[in-house]
Amino acid sequence: MKSIIPVVAGLIAALAAAPASAQYNGVPKSGLMTKGGMPAGITPNELKKVAFEQNLGVQVPLDLPFRDEAGRGVQLSQYFTGRPVILALVYYECPMLCVQALNGLVKSLKVLALEPGRDYSIVTVSFNPAETPEQAAAKKAEYVARMKRPGTADAWHFLTGNEASIRMLTDAVGFHYVYDAETKQFAHPTGMIVLTPEGKTSKYVFGIDYGPRDIRLALVEASDHKVGTPADRLLLYCYHYDPATGKYGLVLMNVLRVGGVLTVATIGGLILVMRRREKRAEADRDVPSTPATN
Repeated sequence: MKSIIPVVAGLIAALAAAPASAQYNGVPKSGLMTKGGMPAGITPNELKKVAFEQNLGVQVPLDLPFRDEAGRGVQLSQYFTGRPVILALVYYECPMLCVQALNGLVKSLKVLALEPGRDYSIVTVSFNPAETPEQAAAKKAEYVARMKRPGTADAWHFLTGNEASIRMLTDAVGFHYVYDAETKQFAHPTGMIVLTPEGKTSKYVFGIDYGPRDIRLALVEASDHKVGTPADRLLLYCYHYDPATGKYGLVLMNVLRVGGVLTVATIGGLILVMRRREKRAEADRDVPSTPATN
């Protein structure tokens, strides 16, 4: 046992001294994601600033100026036209996490019956003020092709902006990141924010892999049930949004209630059918038989 202690202590010291990566996965309490042996020039104190706070119910400043993928001056308010909006904060030259996050979003949206443009819009904003509309246009072309859904080109917007606009937006939604000058990359969280048609934060979905059910239910809730089906309302009764994980979890008590109601309804239906059959049989017995004629 004594011989093991120095080895364990050495491993702990080595891990403590290992360089941090400039990539951060944004899932609460899950730590860092590394990429190769890439060193990072940010300090542990700076890394502590990287976070994804859930500022639920906060109004996003919709008058902020940005530029769209064609280089036109726009405001966020142009993209809030009566339907919920998925806000994706990335930077277009990110070597790993942002790509995975956008890939995960496309994978989830492609299997939904909800249609882009009709039921929701997507706004992707680069938090790197050095990036250009040309980079945004290239990224848009890539992901519109990946989606392969009608209306995607008009419903998915890729924006760039100056430092002031970016900071006001990211601070409002609780998205905190740090620039690593040594690697010329950002340490940042990952996830999507679902906004109401009025531009208020409704739900946060963390990580890089998003369950289609979580995205669908978040959109239905953000729209105040104006998109989706009655079945979605039933699911929202049985599933509860957990802010700690950014996912929907099954609520056992609600499931039992729904099961109880369905059971009572089924029994009531059977009793009704049996009563009708009994009445029909009694009516048949009461009908006098007609004597046969020669």
